[in-house]
Amino acid sequence: MDLDQLAALRTPEGSAALAAAERVAGGDPLAAAAALRSAGIPGGLAAAALTQAELRRRADGKFGAAAAGMFLTRAGLEQATRRAVADRRAARLRAAGVTTLADLGCGLGADALAAARAGLRVYAVEADPVTATMAAANAEAAGLADLVTVECGDATAFDVSGVDAVFCDPARRRAGTGRRVFDPNAYSPPWDFVTGLAARVPRTVVKVAPGLDHALIPAGAEAEWVSVDGDLVEAALWCGDLAAVPRRATLLREKEGPLLNASGSKRVPSYHLTGTGAAEAPVGPVRRFLYDPDPAVVRAHLVAELAADLDATLADPSIAYLYADEARPTPFARCLEITDVLPFSLKRLRALLRERRVGRVEIRKRGSALEPEKLRRDLRLSGDEAASLALTRVAGDPTVLVCRPVPAGG
Repeated sequence: MDLDQLAALRTPEGSAALAAAERVAGGDPLAAAAALRSAGIPGGLAAAALTQAELRRRADGKFGAAAAGMFLTRAGLEQATRRAVADRRAARLRAAGVTTLADLGCGLGADALAAARAGLRVYAVEADPVTATMAAANAEAAGLADLVTVECGDATAFDVSGVDAVFCDPARRRAGTGRRVFDPNAYSPPWDFVTGLAARVPRTVVKVAPGLDHALIPAGAEAEWVSVDGDLVEAALWCGDLAAVPRRATLLREKEGPLLNASGSKRVPSYHLTGTGAAEAPVGPVRRFLYDPDPAVVRAHLVAELAADLDATLADPSIAYLYADEARPTPFARCLEITDVLPFSLKRLRALLRERRVGRVEIRKRGSALEPEKLRRDLRLSGDEAASLALTRVAGDPTVLVCRPVPAGG
């Protein structure tokens, strides 16, 4: 999309085209395009409207009902922060006393809008003209234009001396191709600029990829990994007096339903595990219960802290499965009861599952090269019972753990 197409979508004719596109989107794209043409909508406007309608459908999982009024790009949507994550970050900034925020590399404006909803005055910068215009349009659609100013420009040239805090979400996709960038030195703005922000504005927050190497975490910063309903979605570095602990795993639970704050506003339930990220969990034998930690806990290197809470041990020092004698309720791991521990043998496992009439299996793995879907086919399951399989290593040996879920509450 270019600026002319975006401008056309924001006219009354464009609004009508978007409404028509939303009615036919989600089915056969050729039929949808034909329907808009038959309604007299010009081809270029129809194509732009259909693209936006489809992106808005995809964005519903990230932004909820607000997605229906947003302008989006594919690359921008993929990198945009989920609303629950952005809202929680904005609330934390507000609680720290931040009133003005520079959002460097604002993209479509997801974090800027969250900060504005929390009452912060936001100065957003975006290098791409179309994306910057979309961010401004999204602020206007949300009724937040008085709190969000969007500037199209170079984030590295923006004067941050007049704000309380800085948020930076460097682009991790190559312009033009959309391919992911895994080397932080190839981010835009570059990594040395990003990590130097805290020297200029101590209250700096940087959104980074969840796979960030711990060796790149600046000294004194808090590194936080965030998961939503068990999916690891991002990591962030909190600098200056925003850093409360060395490492944090934050778990958001959208599926649990919203909680009401004292003010009556809604928030997503959250759970936090903190620690140094340097502790090591003890190693011991396989025990009665298996805990599979949330990926945020694993990436934050907080498995040892979770093991201490659960009185659990590892069976292999390099694999983040925990084992305990008791089932204790925890939001930080899935708990399964182990019924069988087998050295991996397809023939033996198939025979055991056939004997128990298991026709459905959930397959988890850590430290195993086996492909779950191939194993599922090779097992040739038949029966009306269900089981959980954990493919792993114990003392270096390939092992399969046959398990059953632990009811809620232990």
